[in-house]
Amino acid sequence: MEQITLYLATLCFMGSFAYTVIALVAGRVRPGWFNLAAILTGFALLSGFLYLRGQVEGSCPLNSLFDVLIFQSWALVLIYLAVGSTYRLSLLGAFTAPLAFLLLLLALVLPISRAPVPRVALNPWIEFHAALSIIAYGAFGLACVAGAMYLLQERQLKSHKASPLLYSLPPIHDLAAVTRRLIWLGFGLLTISFISGLLSQVPVNSLKFTASLVIWAAYGIILLVQRLLPLSPRRVAAWAIGIFAFALLSLPVIQHLSKQ
Repeated sequence: MEQITLYLATLCFMGSFAYTVIALVAGRVRPGWFNLAAILTGFALLSGFLYLRGQVEGSCPLNSLFDVLIFQSWALVLIYLAVGSTYRLSLLGAFTAPLAFLLLLLALVLPISRAPVPRVALNPWIEFHAALSIIAYGAFGLACVAGAMYLLQERQLKSHKASPLLYSLPPIHDLAAVTRRLIWLGFGLLTISFISGLLSQVPVNSLKFTASLVIWAAYGIILLVQRLLPLSPRRVAAWAIGIFAFALLSLPVIQHLSKQ
């Protein structure tokens, strides 16, 4: 039952992605209720999977790379659903579905253990720290998506060659604002996560802590520079994409180090 739920969720995000690609190829970009329904169904199925997984493991299901990739996909969609009705029926959902699908696909095809890892000793602060960290990365992931949409729309406007895609994207100023706000949200959540980790008084691997701190500092620098200097929305979008890509690529390393 647990695995079937995961496969069905993956199919929902794949379906949303495929629908968008077909519409783009046909020149009929109409994001709307189909994409939202597919994403909502996928989110509900993922929530069910994580609940069942948590029951088996006896803790928040974040005890393996397999768990983390699935929880990351869930957190990304959670943040998307929370950004507001203005964006739920825009291409933001169509751009979010491929990333959620990619994370689930990696969990299913990578040569990693999928066996549940029961947690014997539970520490509420560590559970809170781990879950909040992944949700923060969900905000950063959606900032990456919004940043990609910003750069795409900027390129379309500069080329003076409007395509059906251009008219379906949210206004470029709104994309710049939502990218910045999502970075602030992720940075705030990650900061609280670090504080809860310190309150747990549980020793952590120094390399794992350093890697996480580098990512936290990188987003912090973006926000600081953006406040002090006239940093263009284009650069904010590019950095949002670059830092999240680095965080995503370093995720297996961080998860491996957490086992040391």
